[in-house]
Amino acid sequence: MAFPFDPLLRQPDRTLWFGGATVLGLLAASGAWAQDDGGLRPTYGLFGTPSLIDMPTAESAPDAELAATVSHFAGTTRTTLSFQITPRLSGSFRYTAIDGLLVPSYNVDSNYNPLVPLPAGVNPDTYYDRSFDLRYRVLDEGRYRPAVAIGLQDFIGTGLYSGEYVVATKSLTPRLKVTAGLGWGRLGSYGAIGTLGNRPQNVIGEGGVPTFDRWFRGDVAPFGGIAWAATDRLTLKAEYSSDAYTEEVRSGVLSRDSSWNFGVDYMISRNLQLSVYSLYGDEVGASLTLLNNLRQSSVPGGAETAPVPVRPRAAADIRDLGWTTDAEAQPDIRNRLKAGLESAGLTYEGLVLEANSATLRLVNTRYNAEPQALGRAARVMSRVLPGSIETFRIVPMVNGMATSAVTFRRSDLEQLENAPADALLARTDIRDGYRLAPPSESGVYPQFVWSLGPYYQLSLFDPDKPFRADVGARLQATYKLSPNIELSGSLTKKLAGNLDTVTRQIPSALPRVRTDYAEYSRQGDPALEHLTVSGFGRPGPDLYSRLSVGYLEEMYAGVSGELLWKPVDSRLALGAEVNWVKQRDFDQRFGLRDYEIVTGHVSAYYDFGNGFHGQLDAGRYLAGDLGATVALDREFANGWSVGAYATFTDVDFDDFGEGSFDKGIRFTVPLQTLLGQPTRRSTTVALQSLTRDGGARLKVRDRLYPRVRDYHQPDLAREWGRVWR
Repeated sequence: MAFPFDPLLRQPDRTLWFGGATVLGLLAASGAWAQDDGGLRPTYGLFGTPSLIDMPTAESAPDAELAATVSHFAGTTRTTLSFQITPRLSGSFRYTAIDGLLVPSYNVDSNYNPLVPLPAGVNPDTYYDRSFDLRYRVLDEGRYRPAVAIGLQDFIGTGLYSGEYVVATKSLTPRLKVTAGLGWGRLGSYGAIGTLGNRPQNVIGEGGVPTFDRWFRGDVAPFGGIAWAATDRLTLKAEYSSDAYTEEVRSGVLSRDSSWNFGVDYMISRNLQLSVYSLYGDEVGASLTLLNNLRQSSVPGGAETAPVPVRPRAAADIRDLGWTTDAEAQPDIRNRLKAGLESAGLTYEGLVLEANSATLRLVNTRYNAEPQALGRAARVMSRVLPGSIETFRIVPMVNGMATSAVTFRRSDLEQLENAPADALLARTDIRDGYRLAPPSESGVYPQFVWSLGPYYQLSLFDPDKPFRADVGARLQATYKLSPNIELSGSLTKKLAGNLDTVTRQIPSALPRVRTDYAEYSRQGDPALEHLTVSGFGRPGPDLYSRLSVGYLEEMYAGVSGELLWKPVDSRLALGAEVNWVKQRDFDQRFGLRDYEIVTGHVSAYYDFGNGFHGQLDAGRYLAGDLGATVALDREFANGWSVGAYATFTDVDFDDFGEGSFDKGIRFTVPLQTLLGQPTRRSTTVALQSLTRDGGARLKVRDRLYPRVRDYHQPDLAREWGRVWR
């Protein structure tokens, strides 16, 4: 399964960084670790969540904290990504490898006899498991009241780690906390004190479907423990576990001789936690956690040069209109403005000058925070334009489309340069840029740009080999015939990798629209990734359009058209896309296969505020199935985002295959976080189930919404704090 860039997010670029290693490296290198109340902050346990050791607590990590944990004991390796979605709600994704585990329907039958022959792709020596957790803090800790949380563990996986809990945690002193809780499922399997209803007994389910019939049912058992911060860095823990590790003990993976666990957590730095444990009597374990709070940037101001200051006007300059009758003045103004913008890393494309106003056609290819580009452009204008010009209107262009028109009063810039950014926002006019952009000046187009750099493709979660990757070189180029029309293409050459070693035959009851990805890797070297002609337009107020023709992506060629309605001041946008495509030959040259289909979706996008952004797409997918995809992302002003999506179609879960339906999580990492220099490039890492044919959508480049929204009022307001940077 190859993961391309995600078209929902800001200009992703997978050519520079290697998947999950990028996220983990940035977690280690950036962000800040702190506890808001100054007390004992939560630490992460074997399951990669705020825990004692193996048992949960009622604590929450700081809002927006992203943690990556790798833990190991008794032949079990767990890799977990946890994110504090809101101050109360957290979610986790976990991938586990257990050596020697015997699981019915996987490598043994219901009587625990070896299966001969084994199911296709099964590794008899190691069992791999994916699981998702949710935790919600119901009550905050008070003077006498403990914090209380409820949680679902492995609520949508195969059920190996399925368990639910209610837990309370209380600080007895600033450095001493105690925890007590009740668990069901795995967490109620040892020392049960009662039973609530009937719980299905099967250990491993189909996977991918929420296990509603299990939640808070069956045996219930107590657990608890204590954590003491001996120093600011060192925490000592002890816990009583209610997990019997039934399947592990039956398989001989673990000898559970005690219910007591002991651990030591050590904060090596604000972003790195190391823990060692004594577990279940005679086992030793360890975990390593990398932390990053996504609300904070590692280089808050960047390492770019400071912007030029606003130049105040003298009274005489304001009254001077002599330049309007000077034939040489305007060409000189344009040349000096163009040079000033280029020095600021911005592109001048056109200018309309009037006695008291100026309208600038601007392209920003450098700054990830759009208000920073607008603020720097306005400062340059204040130093170049004649003093009589009071109104600065800047029209940012994207693919030749005027996305908005942002108007500053020059006197506001002079008065508020050292004031809070919100003061300038309150006096700034942001409106639709339809028909307000100056024409591009002669000599600006055509343009040709190209680049040569690395690329990667990943395949994750194949039980035969959970991680595969290809790396190589990518040559890409764009020829812009005019502001709105461009020809683009890219070629790749694999230098190393093993995606072509996939031998597992993925069964499919649907047309094989994605599951032949291994053949594309095997035969497509070198490969023509895409070769398209695209046109962009503004057919009317609040409307944007795109038409793309050619080899649209690695597997499909054809025609793709899109129309978007997005008012500049609205949180809501609506779109429609129609595609006619044919499947490409495996060698990714110019040949086509017989399979063809018309697909399309109608889409709704909504900015919920506080960084939460939702998207709903409904329509026809590549295999002809009908359904919808729902996605929710939390986005931050510094360019980071974390999100999840799920696709449900009319394909039966049995026909879809392992995983039941398409779903995944994704991370977008702004490269300026690592480089310390402004750049609009980012990399998106997606974690999802094995590639299936159901719910597969065409991977079209340059979809409109993520390009248009950056310069609209909701997004500009969210990032406005950088307007004076």
